Amino acid sequence: MMNLDPEKLPLHLAIIMDGNGRWAQQRMLKRIVGHQRGAETVNMVVEQAWRLGIKYLTLFAFSSENWSRPAMEVRALMTLLKKYIRQETARMMRKNIRYNVIGNRSDLPDDVNATLDEAIRQTSGNTGMLLTLALSYGGRQELSMAASRLARDVVAGKCSPDEITTDVFGSYLDTGGLPDPDFLIRTSGEMRISNFLLWQLAYTELYFTETNWPDFTINEFQKALADFQARERRFGKTSDQISKRN
Repeated sequence: MMNLDPEKLPLHLAIIMDGNGRWAQQRMLKRIVGHQRGAETVNMVVEQAWRLGIKYLTLFAFSSENWSRPAMEVRALMTLLKKYIRQETARMMRKNIRYNVIGNRSDLPDDVNATLDEAIRQTSGNTGMLLTLALSYGGRQELSMAASRLARDVVAGKCSPDEITTDVFGSYLDTGGLPDPDFLIRTSGEMRISNFLLWQLAYTELYFTETNWPDFTINEFQKALADFQARERRFGKTSDQISKRN
């Protein structure tokens, strides 16, 4: 176990949970088995993030592009999602964790949305970590829809074009009101962000690991956080400026 500085943990951690299918195929198993094992890793990461006091955890669970996967796999994923939410809501209540969902929920099946609505309702009064699930989510789609909502408000006279700033635009995103992620972890060796939080990741520290998501252990998680803590976040400033401020 690594010694992590509690003062240098990310306020907002985002994760692209990749490699479930590859993990299964490498073992000559059905892809859904990989997703089932991946759900166990989700449990571990949520637990560890909660124990460490991370305030915001956002998980890329299902992208808008994932609808193009084989219909049988998509149905199995939706069933697994419902089962996970139902099983874990009681634990979220015990740990004071609140559910949140971003993405185009109109694409999700009605029974999945009903399960999500109930979990969000039950945990709405919780004040601890905010667990956000990105479902049927695509960054470009989010940006275009935010621009559309903002344009309608401008036409309606609710907002002047001269008043539009990055903060104003950001408030129209699915993540409006949330801090941008400090740290992004992506598993399975892919070194891209795959249309995830395109606006929000502007100054996020990125971490890529070859490990597939089902094999992402507590030690791997702590190794990633230790890497984050070793970085100097300058936001356009020089190292000298950061040192003087500290």
